[in-house]
Amino acid sequence: QVQLVESGGGLVQAGGSLRLSCAASGRTFSSTAAGWFRQAPGKEHEFVATISWSGGSTWYADSVKGRFTISKDSAKNMVYLQMNSLKPEDTAIYYCAHTTKNTYYSAYAVPDVYDSWGQGTQVTVSS
Repeated sequence: QVQLVESGGGLVQAGGSLRLSCAASGRTFSSTAAGWFRQAPGKEHEFVATISWSGGSTWYADSVKGRFTISKDSAKNMVYLQMNSLKPEDTAIYYCAHTTKNTYYSAYAVPDVYDSWGQGTQVTVSS
């Protein structure tokens, strides 16, 4: 089992930036990928970005491509989401997720692929 704790959320004006962090602990040695998802009020979980546990591959939702960057620090078991040029429609609770499953890459955009989830951190972008 892997435990995940997110931090870094907050209130920012449109056009601003935030950096989310996710600390992973526990049985990370079988990890294959980590991802960020978000959920706005009344909506389903939405895929944001994913990164292979080796850090070599990343995948982004079209809505954040070019604005958000996912990265990880293997030595510290940390996963980050740098969010630039934020828009009001980025307002949501952001969740870090982790998986030990091996699957084709586009499947890592599906929430069901992930084994562990953090508690979420609120990001609010004002217009």
